[in-house]
Amino acid sequence: MTAVGEESALASADGRGSRARPQGFRPPGWLHPLVVAASIIPFVWVAYAFYSDLVNNTRLLTSEPIKEAEHFTGKWALRFLLVCLAVTPLMRIIGLGWLVKYRRTFGLIAFGYAVVHLGIYFGLDIELMWSNLVEDVLDRLYITLGMLALLLMVPLAITSTKGWIKRLGNKKWNALHRLVYVSGVLGVIHFYMAVKRDVREPLLYGAILAASFGYRWFWNRRETQRRQMTALAR
Repeated sequence: MTAVGEESALASADGRGSRARPQGFRPPGWLHPLVVAASIIPFVWVAYAFYSDLVNNTRLLTSEPIKEAEHFTGKWALRFLLVCLAVTPLMRIIGLGWLVKYRRTFGLIAFGYAVVHLGIYFGLDIELMWSNLVEDVLDRLYITLGMLALLLMVPLAITSTKGWIKRLGNKKWNALHRLVYVSGVLGVIHFYMAVKRDVREPLLYGAILAASFGYRWFWNRRETQRRQMTALAR
């Protein structure tokens, strides 16, 4: 998954890592832990809100805290997945090659929120009823798509380490991790179908995803043309 990959493999796999990586500025060592800490703030908040609603009878998560917590974590999973996919275009546009390490970070955080989203749905919403889970997956298309989006992220999260990059090789590893794009599309459709009424937010996410795909297509087309011109010049 390009989204959760290591810098060395990505740089060598696309052949453009050295050009995208500036030689001057390097981020401070505390920046990455700070980003990770900031990324779990939504989880900490929803956990506190859920506890407060159940114990103190507050309404931080409306009158349906389980449903609200389920939707909240699902939206954050999709947001971090989109941020993950936006790293490459942003890195190439503004020339900050060191951002590449954050693709792995944001991809794994997105996976974590997706797992929590599923856990709330399975553990609290349908109360660990496997029969209900199977029925929902078979009968409700948006749940089928959401489940598939999460399942596609599982091998990507597992193989996100340097060890797996060496085992698979850059070519196979990058081919496998392109599944993140499929997961992103399925996630947006899942969100769109789940909302039902006010679809402005899922449409915004769809536009961000489309822009990310559009930029990748433009970049790859330009690089293909550049290589062809270089070959002809020789």
